[in-house]
Amino acid sequence: MDARNEMLRLIQNRRQGFSLPRPFYNAPDFYRLDLELVWYREWLFVGHECEIAKPGSYFTVQVGDYPVVVVRGRDGIIRALHNSCRHRGSRVCTGRKGTAARLVCPYHQWTYDLDGSLLFAREMGEAFCKEDFSMKPVACESVAGYIFICLAEEPADFTPFRETMEPYFAPHNLAETKVAHEATIIEKGNWKLVWENNRECYHCSANHPELCKTFPEAPTVTGVSGAEKDPEIMEHWSRCEAAGLPSRFRIDEAGQYRVTRAPLLRDAVSYTMTGRPAVKRRLSDRVSERIGTLMLYHYPTTWNHILGDHAVTFRVLPLSATETAVTTKWLVHKDAVEGVDYDLKELIHVWTETNDEDRRIVEENALGVKSPAYEPGPYSPVHEGGVIQFVEWYASFIGPRLAEGADTKLRRVA
Repeated sequence: MDARNEMLRLIQNRRQGFSLPRPFYNAPDFYRLDLELVWYREWLFVGHECEIAKPGSYFTVQVGDYPVVVVRGRDGIIRALHNSCRHRGSRVCTGRKGTAARLVCPYHQWTYDLDGSLLFAREMGEAFCKEDFSMKPVACESVAGYIFICLAEEPADFTPFRETMEPYFAPHNLAETKVAHEATIIEKGNWKLVWENNRECYHCSANHPELCKTFPEAPTVTGVSGAEKDPEIMEHWSRCEAAGLPSRFRIDEAGQYRVTRAPLLRDAVSYTMTGRPAVKRRLSDRVSERIGTLMLYHYPTTWNHILGDHAVTFRVLPLSATETAVTTKWLVHKDAVEGVDYDLKELIHVWTETNDEDRRIVEENALGVKSPAYEPGPYSPVHEGGVIQFVEWYASFIGPRLAEGADTKLRRVA
């Protein structure tokens, strides 16, 4: 039986409320299907507008087999392009980020404008028409300071997500921030194990002493139900909404993304060891420091915590069947000064430690799942509702696509 049919069979026969069979977490053929049917079809968070604030600034990202460059044009528009020269395919932008007046392929110096159009190709003969060889575009959208791309030939409508997310995030003015620190860790586990670990705090008290000083472990915060019956959350929503901040839990019909605000523990206002602000200058004058955390989850690439004084954003990218890159960025007001408005060690300490703790958890999970003795186990309906919801989303998205056969054509632009 080929991998597609085997994967479909396992999806159709899986036990709801249980973890997935072993091949979903470590089989290379299943990983390739994840890339083709999820990662190459869905909108993916890749970075922030503030990272490419000026014309000519760019950053690069690798999604499976696809190198992509995201660049701000002279017209201020943010575009994504396949980072592959139309001559012989070399990567055009080889660095992680930079600024350039033109995009020049280092191999033979084919030169592209910031919108991807070919400006110059040396000695290509009289019949050569440079208009036929622009860099190929990738669908790109930006909203409330976030940049998403989609590799699909026909991307899903971005509008519903924009209309859900923007009212929650716009007051925080994240387009007017800067990245105070960025860190990428490689977790030796499948991307789904990374997400399953993230979607519950069942493990937090035993593994995250730093985070547990400020972040509540309550399943009404980490899960997808029960918040309306939690008086502390309801009081927090009412207080935030009175200040003009949308706060209530919202999830899209397909379960791919959701957004909500949650209170921090006791008098905490920030993710620090004391609970006090990490940054003296707030992200936005429209938002007080006592707003708890604004949380956004968007499968398969991002979860986020937006506070009054700073934001912490996470990007998930698969590297192989058993490796995942998790990039964390700490955003502060663009005019905040390190050493004056914030101490960098204090700002990043909680999530630096938490990320490393999660890395160890995921890697131990991956080693256990690798055992031939492993079989799917039951999730806690009390504490792991968020994990159950993630697995349901994954199964509901990939199942029908597995049944489609070969209808996975990607964007091809002549």
